[in-house]
Amino acid sequence: MNLLLRRKLTIISLLLYWPAIFVFAHMPIPKLVYKAQVSDKSLHFLAYLVLVFLLWFAISPDRKVNWRRAAAWWILFAVVWYGVFDEVLQGYVGRTCDIADLSANLAGVLTGLILFTFFTFWPTFLVVTGITVFLLTNLCRANPADLLPVTSVIFYLFGYGFFTLLWIRYMHLFLSLKAPQPKWLFVASVLPIAFLLIVKLFSIILGKPFSVWNVIISAAGIAVVVITIFLAASFRRRSAQVHSST
Repeated sequence: MNLLLRRKLTIISLLLYWPAIFVFAHMPIPKLVYKAQVSDKSLHFLAYLVLVFLLWFAISPDRKVNWRRAAAWWILFAVVWYGVFDEVLQGYVGRTCDIADLSANLAGVLTGLILFTFFTFWPTFLVVTGITVFLLTNLCRANPADLLPVTSVIFYLFGYGFFTLLWIRYMHLFLSLKAPQPKWLFVASVLPIAFLLIVKLFSIILGKPFSVWNVIISAAGIAVVVITIFLAASFRRRSAQVHSST
């Protein structure tokens, strides 16, 4: 994916995402959220982490944060004050203006900017996706599969599949590992599987019910991505060999 296309997609995502979280923040809290016993502060942290990720890489798609330049400080200033404005407005629509929510917003923004200080777009995208999957898996005290079984299946299947896809993209760019090497198959699988085990371990520590079915679905998401890319690369290599021999 070239830089210009990636920036366009990031800007489009930002233009869709920012109004969406504004609307959700000013709607009555759904009863399902109460039933799921969702950690409100984790949602605030995650929402602002994703927001600052999209905002930074829409403005600076190929650069890390440099704190000696004004861009990072302007983004910090803009998003923090947006968070203040957002919380104040919630008081007029039946929601609560909460200093703890503001603190969670700030934590999400600072976490993002610190990540962007060390990592470029693709590594950051991988980390942010991992944080998103981790928090969405563990921020509900109730079992999401009991409340929304279809949505739960989709989340685990595509969440871990997308994480795996980003990891493979990282391998391609930074580790010089390309399919269909046997070593590629091992490396492409090991981090997503380790990530799945870590997430489930934390779920157990937090007292959440352990679901073998969710683990199977997550592993299936990983396997589908790895095997599809491996087979596609094998087919391309064989086609190239046949073409060169003729």
